[in-house]
Amino acid sequence: MLPLSFYLRPDVVALARALLGKVLVTEFGDGRTAGRIVETEAYNGRLDKASHAYKGPTKRTDVMFGEGGVAYVYLCYGIHHLFNIVTNAGGEPHAILIRGVEPLEGIPVMMERTGAAAAGPALGRGPGKVGRAFGFHATQCGLSLLGPEICLYDDGFRVPDDELGISPRIGVDYAGADAALPYRFYLKGHPSVSGKPR
Repeated sequence: MLPLSFYLRPDVVALARALLGKVLVTEFGDGRTAGRIVETEAYNGRLDKASHAYKGPTKRTDVMFGEGGVAYVYLCYGIHHLFNIVTNAGGEPHAILIRGVEPLEGIPVMMERTGAAAAGPALGRGPGKVGRAFGFHATQCGLSLLGPEICLYDDGFRVPDDELGISPRIGVDYAGADAALPYRFYLKGHPSVSGKPR
């Protein structure tokens, strides 16, 4: 299991890159699921107009202003529960959105949660599908990433430099110049990566 110190490092962009290849595990009441993270986006707190924390703390974003190593799960468009990892020490509201996960374990559970008719990489393609497949809900906001319900592991998988994709984030055009920042990381050509190749 990744230690708390992994999440407390100050560089959220470097952490978003470092999370590629790590294994996300959830164990909620309806089953255990696991998958390899293949797409992330960094959000740099008060310095980043695309971040929910840009204008300071709110009831929804309070968790981002605490110590890292916890989940930030929020409801998007009234439909999708999106899973983010809070990083840095308390007071620096950094977070990383998990956009794509390759399903590894608990695939029947993922299919039941998502209503998918077949197994495959699409189960974890895009942040909305990650939320559904892995059983996330906004009520889990603030849960520790040190278990028992959510944890991450390093199983030794490494992304070669020539397979690492870097691009601007998706869907943050409202952020002006910050929308162009190269804060999205992904495994090139992986079928669980969302969006068009860039």
